[in-house]
Amino acid sequence: MSRRAWATGPGGVPTLRAVEILWWLVPSLVVTCLAMLWVGWLGREGRGEVDREVAVQRLARALSQERPTPQTPPVRERDRSTGIAVRQARKVQPPTPGPTQGPRRAS
Repeated sequence: MSRRAWATGPGGVPTLRAVEILWWLVPSLVVTCLAMLWVGWLGREGRGEVDREVAVQRLARALSQERPTPQTPPVRERDRSTGIAVRQARKVQPPTPGPTQGPRRAS
């Protein structure tokens, strides 16, 4: 936006005097609005109506079918939480002295 599009209003607050329209957006806006109107016009008639008796028969047939029940895993016994994080003990191997090193000594 250019600097001259801004003017100062009362109290020195900048106001927008003229707006530069982005004309390259207008065609996409028109196409979008026309598409929304077209879809709205087509959608108002519905998607074809099904006879009420046919719908009831379909529903009764679907509800009468036996459906397999999903297998759930067995419930595990949970450990009692104490609220304190405790790490499992690790097996610590003592360092083995190398061939050239002897036992370490404090001096």
